Amino acid sequence: MALMVAPIALSYLLYFWGAPSGSVNYGELIEVKVLPDVALRKTDGVIFNFSQLRGKWIMLVVDSGMCDESCRKKLYYMRQVRVMQKTEMERIERVWLIDDGKIPETGITEEFRGTVLINAKDNDLLKAIPARISQHDHIYMIDPLGNLMMRFPKDVDPSLMAKDIKRLLKVSQIG
Repeated sequence: MALMVAPIALSYLLYFWGAPSGSVNYGELIEVKVLPDVALRKTDGVIFNFSQLRGKWIMLVVDSGMCDESCRKKLYYMRQVRVMQKTEMERIERVWLIDDGKIPETGITEEFRGTVLINAKDNDLLKAIPARISQHDHIYMIDPLGNLMMRFPKDVDPSLMAKDIKRLLKVSQIG
């Protein structure tokens, strides 16, 4: 009788008193916030709304158009993490919000082709994006419904970021 009751008793004990502390995700889950769907302009002048990317996961950076070394590193990591998702990479878009209105040099736009470059200078959208110290420190995640929901730390580890995104893609699969 004891052998039959022991697993059940043990499961109750672990459930109520042995709950794991911490979380399995590397990125910081932030208060879910629907970003305002305001009309923005890409650096080529075309009008852009985030609703155009509805249904896709979005990796987002906010940085200057001058793009220093840390900016380039974030753009590189976003590109590589997307590629690491292999067959699922088409479910992810990369967006760079340029917060100072400066147009990035051609070399940067060519190197990170596929990243949507948006001029967001003086736009209310920037106020909706939370940061610990600076928005330039993070890579943000927006879910397929347009909710800002996660940010990665300043000196991000791309392999841990890729694991988080792989997990997000897996649990959000339809069908």
